[in-house]
Amino acid sequence: MSGAQPEKQRRRNGKAVCALLLATSVFALLRPAQLYAQLTELRGEVSESAILDDQQRKTRQLSIAQERTAQAGATTQSTAPTPAYQPASPGAVQDDDTAPATGSIFDPPEATDDPFADTPAPVPPRRPSSATRGAADQEETAETQAAQTQAAETQAAAATTATTDDEDTAETDQDPINSRAVTIDSADRQQLDPGAERVEAIEGRDRRAEDDPFAATGIKLGSFVIRPTLEQGLRASSNADSSSEGKPALLSETTLRFNAISDWRENSATVDGYGTFLKTISGDEVEEARGRVEGTLNVDFDNDLRAIARLGYEAAPESASSPVVIEGTVEQPVRQTLDGSLAVEKDAGKMRFALTGAVEHDIYGDAKLSTGGTLSQKDRDSTLYTATLRTGYEISPAITPFTEVEIGRRVYDLRVDSNGFERSSTRLGVRAGAELDLGEKLAGEFSAGWLREAIDDDRLRAISGATVNADLRWSPERGTTIGLTGQTIVEGTTTANESGTILYSGRLTAEREIRANLTSNAALGVAWRDYIGSDGHDLTLSAEAGLTWWLNRYAGLTTRARTEKQTSNLEGRDYTAHSIFVGVTLQP
Repeated sequence: MSGAQPEKQRRRNGKAVCALLLATSVFALLRPAQLYAQLTELRGEVSESAILDDQQRKTRQLSIAQERTAQAGATTQSTAPTPAYQPASPGAVQDDDTAPATGSIFDPPEATDDPFADTPAPVPPRRPSSATRGAADQEETAETQAAQTQAAETQAAAATTATTDDEDTAETDQDPINSRAVTIDSADRQQLDPGAERVEAIEGRDRRAEDDPFAATGIKLGSFVIRPTLEQGLRASSNADSSSEGKPALLSETTLRFNAISDWRENSATVDGYGTFLKTISGDEVEEARGRVEGTLNVDFDNDLRAIARLGYEAAPESASSPVVIEGTVEQPVRQTLDGSLAVEKDAGKMRFALTGAVEHDIYGDAKLSTGGTLSQKDRDSTLYTATLRTGYEISPAITPFTEVEIGRRVYDLRVDSNGFERSSTRLGVRAGAELDLGEKLAGEFSAGWLREAIDDDRLRAISGATVNADLRWSPERGTTIGLTGQTIVEGTTTANESGTILYSGRLTAEREIRANLTSNAALGVAWRDYIGSDGHDLTLSAEAGLTWWLNRYAGLTTRARTEKQTSNLEGRDYTAHSIFVGVTLQP
């Protein structure tokens, strides 16, 4: 046992010596690290505020040095050297024989960091405390207050203000020496106005209101847009056929109207038409169909030259008020009219020239007699050829007075009618009027003149008289349209010893959009028929009013009332008719 204990004691002493040597080595290694830490002044994590403070302090020192240099060169009143800066604490700066230290945490170490060197580098002086630096900065600021003010104004005028999200770094960003780079989207990022109204989403914005939200959209067919309208309803009439012996009836009335407009780039074409079918449900038996279709083509050439072509076709039963009375007929014969015209217009300065050629051919069907059989009306078929020359002068863009000269020839298919008269005639007319163009406010034309048709048969008196024609549209306010139409028509006849008649007709219409889905219309009509070769005359007065209430863009309810009265000094031509219509209107 005694021999083992000394051995254990030696082992313990050896371990103690090893531990002492290890501790001494560790202490020797740690001591230079602390010296190097003091040399580099890195005592832990450096905050961003410390970096900003250091940059601001360097900027101030540089501004002060520049201002002192400028003052020293500009003034000659004092030749005394500027006193050297003396810190509040001795030893805060190095001696003159050493390189000046800025005191920045970014200054590199000036001595070697070898802890085992024979002559270790002297430890740099300790950085003054925050309080000491603050006192020194205040003293410097007090001595150069005027210089700093002038330098700040110069820097503020030259620096560009950058937009940032952090208000605390605004002054640093404005510094021209240490300005922070702006972000790419800084121009688009603007401060929000807490009082600004919230903007709606693009898809939530209000759409532009339509001028007519209940107008037909139409059907695209090739290069045309077609807008058809179907009207179906019932009509109750006190005089179903508008005759002197007419009786009341309830009729089914169906009307189809359509309008087609081209979408060509330069020229234009339009097609308009309607068709009406009447069928008695109860009362006086009436069954008739009437309709018309008309097309217009406008072609523009060079040098202010343009051409207008028209072509139309109409088929309808002859009116009971026709000047030709056929005794003992069950129904009036059907009259078909085929007409066409071609006009060439030329503008030369303020002068306006137009030459129009027109053809109109009338075909009369056979009349059905109450005794059975038919009565031919072929001797009434005729063709009218006319040529009209118009010359006008544009006083202003709104008014263009004009004069017209018309020549023509009416040719009957049968040179001699059933009564032995030659009905063909030569036509001559003159007119004077004016064209008006005040935009949507007032547009159209009117004219007055004299017309004469000399019949080939010397036994028949020439048809002559004054003529009045008008086609005007006036809009006193938005949604209201007033129209005035008038025309003078020469009507032929096959009645023995009679030349024919002159019919003057006029119609005043009014349309009013009461609401977007409610429209009203009214019309007043007057017609005067003068029998040439006798003292006979007819006077026809009419009035009409209606309403259309659109349920939506495609369907509406329609109603209208109409009254018509004719008085004549000839026997058996007076009649009165009243009617009311109620139905629906459909449009795609």
